[in-house]
Amino acid sequence: MLTFILKRILQAIPVIIAVITISFFLMKMAPGGPFSAEKNLPPEIIQSLNEYYHLDQPLYKQYFDYLMGFVRGDLGPSFKYPGRTVTEIISSSFPVSLELGIYALFVAMFIGVISGVIAALRPNTVFDYVPMSLAMVGICVPALLLGPLLVLVFGIWLGWFPVAGWYDTAYKVLPAITLGTAYAAYIARLSRSGMLEIMHQDFIRTARAKGVKERHVVLKHALRGGLVPVVSFMGPAAAGLITGSFVVETIFQVPGLARFFVQAAFNRDYTMIMGTTVFFATLIIMFNMVSDIILVWLNPRLDFSGEKSSS
Repeated sequence: MLTFILKRILQAIPVIIAVITISFFLMKMAPGGPFSAEKNLPPEIIQSLNEYYHLDQPLYKQYFDYLMGFVRGDLGPSFKYPGRTVTEIISSSFPVSLELGIYALFVAMFIGVISGVIAALRPNTVFDYVPMSLAMVGICVPALLLGPLLVLVFGIWLGWFPVAGWYDTAYKVLPAITLGTAYAAYIARLSRSGMLEIMHQDFIRTARAKGVKERHVVLKHALRGGLVPVVSFMGPAAAGLITGSFVVETIFQVPGLARFFVQAAFNRDYTMIMGTTVFFATLIIMFNMVSDIILVWLNPRLDFSGEKSSS
């Protein structure tokens, strides 16, 4: 396992460098600058700001300085939040996005796995058609539409949950459901297909022939293999839930990292865009690696070389 992790880390290094390089030069190619939107600033003030943030230096030097700072863990100062560094902003706001992503992940797993397993155990019945139809609806309805609908129904009409902020548990229900619904739909369909395949395997028929109770057949024998497609999906899904909450955080006014990323894009806050982009890319790589490790653990025929073992 250690060799596998080291290989993945070595493979991730050029990917992160590519993300930094592409993001850096794309932003530099965009017209204007971080201070071009400021009003009534004399040219000498703009020049002083560029000198203070080293934006007057040659492009190649800015690029290599940023790479060296990244290696040291310094993502630079924020242009729009004076006195704060990008690292400080990420460390203070990311825990909120992480908490929202974890709640959404629980929602997605709970609804998706239960729906998929029930549908697989009763194929071509109402227990199959209804969950899969709802899953298709969940895939088709984006968070941009689902969020306001939940706010309207459960926040305004029924008054069950607050619709903005991030305080106690009640404030976290609607954002978690909004973010996790689409992933729950995908997990439901993957769970159904995986369980249907496993339930027709020879070892399942053998277990039933030995008189094993159906509950034990499902929970102890079928579920582990049937969830392999879900685990393969959970790597990018977990990363997407934690890093892809831009719309949800905006709708429900959640003070997470995605809000700063969106504001940085509008404000041309170069260092903030760079820092959050690289941070999200690193998270995605990490979650994919964890997903691969769990996948090998669930499927004994695989080893950490990515190939099926002879045993």
